[in-house]
Amino acid sequence: MREELRDPLRLDHIKDAIERLMEFDSQSQLEGIGERDLRYYGAVKLIEIIGEAAYKLTNDFKERHSETPWKLIINMRHVLVHGYFQISKENIIRTVREDLPLLLEQTNRYLREFETSLH
Repeated sequence: MREELRDPLRLDHIKDAIERLMEFDSQSQLEGIGERDLRYYGAVKLIEIIGEAAYKLTNDFKERHSETPWKLIINMRHVLVHGYFQISKENIIRTVREDLPLLLEQTNRYLREFETSLH
């Protein structure tokens, strides 16, 4: 039960990281980054945070919300940390633009569910 209480906090971390990445992209900052640019590493770090927070969600929560590809999200974090040499700028941009908008939508819905259950 204690771990379940942390799920909303972890979802907040996911939401915050996604919003930062999407804001960065909306300012056309993402397109101009190079793979040796500190802004690139900042984007990678935020995606790592998303994966780590997803990993720390309880298994019960992830099973109840199986429409989200938790294993893919967590695996991407593992690749970014351990297989960093395999990642390209294009992979990061594609993740931000194609995958994160839906994850943000799902995360917001999950957070609303927690708020509703508290009232």
